[in-house]
Amino acid sequence: MLIAVLPGDGIGPEVVAEAVRVLEALGLGLRFEEAPVGGAAYKTKGHPLPPETLALARRADAILFGAVGDPDCDALERSLRPEQAILGLRKELGLFANLRPAKAFAELVDESALKPEIARSIDLMIVRELTGDVYFGTPRGRRTTDAGLREGYDTMRYDEGEVARIARTGFETAQRRRKRLCSIDKMNVLETSQLWRDVVIEVSADYPDVELTHMLVDNAAMQLVRNPGAFDTIVTGNLFGDILSDQASMCVGSIGLLPSAALDANGKGLYEPIHGSAPDIAGQGKANPLATILSAAMMLRYSLGNAEAADRIEAAVARTLAEGARTADLGGSLSTREIGDRVLACL
Repeated sequence: MLIAVLPGDGIGPEVVAEAVRVLEALGLGLRFEEAPVGGAAYKTKGHPLPPETLALARRADAILFGAVGDPDCDALERSLRPEQAILGLRKELGLFANLRPAKAFAELVDESALKPEIARSIDLMIVRELTGDVYFGTPRGRRTTDAGLREGYDTMRYDEGEVARIARTGFETAQRRRKRLCSIDKMNVLETSQLWRDVVIEVSADYPDVELTHMLVDNAAMQLVRNPGAFDTIVTGNLFGDILSDQASMCVGSIGLLPSAALDANGKGLYEPIHGSAPDIAGQGKANPLATILSAAMMLRYSLGNAEAADRIEAAVARTLAEGARTADLGGSLSTREIGDRVLACL
């Protein structure tokens, strides 16, 4: 099977390299082909998502992605900024379903911003819709009003087909977990969210074994801090999911620990850590590669059909942490490479 390796910017190449080492150590006969993306691609190819990179992503069986974001590109027009690469891949490949697990490691509960007795209860999955909402709605842009004031505007939109599709992913994910699904919206203010809630309720008729609840996003943000153990599976839109999944990562202890999967309708996916490119520590060997390594495990489970190998990686990561291995974000001093070595030893 062919894996497209897209390291990207900042710490992306460093953390992706460790994930590739772990995958190679499994001896599964995977083939890896690398291509530039993000700011690195703009600097060499003139575009954050060059045609050859997109072509590789299309023909690959799965995609291992690092991170995009480069301060050198901040002055570029929006269509050429590094972040357009990941948005473009999601849209072009139909990667509409983002799975973001957040589970507390017993050895790291003291690293959480929450009290240990609250942090250790965290075991949830956020199912985030990826190709709609305000990130993709039109019209959008900037203009000058009749009063001479600068104005920016974006359009939040969903159609019922998009909502039903992600709702089914949410229900099916909940069926594989503890059969509880919480749909998060802002229906008391937004028409988009009222449609969201209506459609999720309609879809729920096909999943009578799953308990469905609803929560407004502001309350959900509060409950993730107050009582995160009450959540099993969450389904929500692009904007709310983006914010809540980052919040969940800090409830666990570090954004460097959480993987993610972005899947199409057939299970092909792009796998990446939820953290950004962290240009302030790029090239220093300080980045935590565990989120990327765990993303590789998700790739084996969801796209390559090898749950046994995924379990092995996850067990190796848990043992690495149990043995006290820590990067700087977790209060330790081990380098990116040294953490990779520890995982390989446990594997």
